[in-house]
Order: sequence, then structure tokens, then C-alpha cells
Amino acid sequence: MTETTDITTLLLSRIRDVADYPEPGVMFKDITPLLADPAAFGALTEALAEIAERTGATKVVGLEARGFILGAPVAVRAGLGFVPVRKAGKLPGATLAQAYDLEYGSAEIEIHAEDLTADDRVLIVDDVLATGGTAEASIQLIHRAGAQVAGVAVLMELGFLDGRPRLEAALAGAPLEALLTV
Repeated sequence: MTETTDITTLLLSRIRDVADYPEPGVMFKDITPLLADPAAFGALTEALAEIAERTGATKVVGLEARGFILGAPVAVRAGLGFVPVRKAGKLPGATLAQAYDLEYGSAEIEIHAEDLTADDRVLIVDDVLATGGTAEASIQLIHRAGAQVAGVAVLMELGFLDGRPRLEAALAGAPLEALLTV
């Protein structure tokens, strides 16, 4: 088996399907078994840190909430700073906010603008790419803070929700890497 096949097999074996959660008809991909397994979590962290290094990132942005769990150890492993993108009203002090549309309604995320500079190249890390709305809003926030987007890295892409085309347009040539596609 190749190294890519090994990590794919390992990661997939630690993701649990939960039927009808959070609502009937949805098959939720639960990553908590992966996080509980030090070998799998370590392999995931290493793979994402390699993406950070390959893209020339200087900071890692993690999207609330599972992006915090994945992004912080990636930043430490790659020797980079970590910046959280939070739901509106969760960060103290001055923030930049970005509203975006959801399937039913809208939401808003925020970032501390002073945590990024014009010299920063930012890798956005999250657990899942679904429709791409949150990641697209984070790209807009990073640009508004004056930094560049080095790319987006996710554990899992839900290909049937078509988030990739939306993000590729916003990324303007920066890479979008998913370790798994389901």
C-alpha cells in the first residue's frame, strides 16, 4: 500500500456514520473516534501540516469549532501561528465580521484583524467542506484583513454538496485540498 492509501484507510476507519443526525435523512460524519485515536489524529495533523508547509503558509486559520481542534495542532506542528475564526460575538475587542448565507437563513463570523498582516499567507483548516459558505466567508475576512490566502485544507469534502466550485472561484488559484472525498 502507498502512504496515501495508508492514511486514507486509517482516517476512513476512524470516521463513524451516524444516521438521521442532526435531522432525518442526514448521514452525519462523526470524527470524534478519529480524534480519540492518537495514531489517526497524529497522521491527520501531520498530513495537514505538510499542506501548510507546501503552500508556504505563515499562519493557520481554524474555523469554529472543529477547525480549532484540527488547526491548532497543525499550526504547532508546522511552526506557525494560529488564528481562530469565530461565530459573531465570541471574540473580545475589535473584530472584522463577514455575513454569509446558509441553506435556511444567514450567519456571521469574525476574526481579530490585528492577528493577520499583509505579509501573512493563511491556510484555512476545517474538518468538512460542505457547501463552502463558511470557508468562502473566511476567505473574504482574510482578504479584508490584508493577508493572502495560501489555500484551504479539509479532512473531508462532501462532494455531493458542490462546495468546491464555489470555493475555487473565491480562492483565485490557491489550492483546495481534501484528504478524503465522500
